[in-house]
Amino acid sequence: MPYKYLTEVRGYELDSFGHVNNATYLNYTEQARWNILKESGFLNDFIKSGMFLVVVETTIRYVRELKMFDSIEITTTLKQEPPYLIFYQEIFNKTTNEKSAKAKTKTLLINKERITQDLPPELIHIIK
Repeated sequence: MPYKYLTEVRGYELDSFGHVNNATYLNYTEQARWNILKESGFLNDFIKSGMFLVVVETTIRYVRELKMFDSIEITTTLKQEPPYLIFYQEIFNKTTNEKSAKAKTKTLLINKERITQDLPPELIHIIK
């Protein structure tokens, strides 16, 4: 099931060329991941247990620029490749109906001691 996160390009996210700075795309994808954890209830579970997801690798492909006040949608699907939880994300410009970027982010679940943990069965269930 793909998750969707909507937002709008803000003026302070622009670079000197008048389009969104490349690093900002990573902020968009990260916020979408936080929203998935929040909406699914896993964010609170992770906070209580002292576990959290850490990003170990991100690749991003820029396709089309985004400009101020463009409405954007980040679509995310998840896949488990033990020990990783991988987020596949696409950023769509809803104003122009064009894809602006796609990203793949590998994460690991770790505990307070920074030891890798297995993904909880409940989390695996929402991935499928």
